[in-house]
Amino acid sequence: MEEGDSKGVIEEMQELKVTFRNPNDVLDFVSRVEKYPFNMDLSRGSIVVDAKSLLGIMNLGFNEAVNLKIYSDENCEALFTDIEKFTAA
Repeated sequence: MEEGDSKGVIEEMQELKVTFRNPNDVLDFVSRVEKYPFNMDLSRGSIVVDAKSLLGIMNLGFNEAVNLKIYSDENCEALFTDIEKFTAA
């Protein structure tokens, strides 16, 4: 796929639950996920935000599991390892 040409391409989606205890967790999470080229969303209920947006994530609140969706055909194991500390039990 050429850069900027996403028409007709179906990306796989991977999901997991994550949680943040405080604003420092959010800052740490965003600094980790920014390194990856994948599109990612976080959602709780009807609220959906970009997983690389500090302010967006802050609106989801703390100490509640939120759903992380990663849109990629690539292997995301490095990302999963990098954000393991945020994975909800």
